Amino acid sequence: QVQLVESGGGLVQPGGSLRLSCAASGSIFSIYAMGWYRQAPGKQRELVATITSGGSTTYADSVKGRFTISRDNAENTMYLQMDSLKPEDTAVYSCYAGTIVGGRPGKYWGQGTQVTVSS
Repeated sequence: QVQLVESGGGLVQPGGSLRLSCAASGSIFSIYAMGWYRQAPGKQRELVATITSGGSTTYADSVKGRFTISRDNAENTMYLQMDSLKPEDTAVYSCYAGTIVGGRPGKYWGQGTQVTVSS
């Protein structure tokens, strides 16, 4: 089992920045990748960014060059630095952790945090 606790959402003006955090606890050893999804009202869930245990990262085209995903292994925490925010970035952001235990994959979710970009 992995527990994920998110923090850092809020209201920001267009062009501003926010940093989301996702703290993991429990069976940390089983995590092979982590990332962030977002879902805006009336829209499908979108994979925003991922980071593997080896540090490889991927980004959605919509956030490339503006968002940066990172992780602090000592603190068991993943971050999403969001810069140059746009109104279309408004959504509930949820972190996830992909795990492998005994060859069986699993996926755990944070509780979600609201990000609102508005003037």
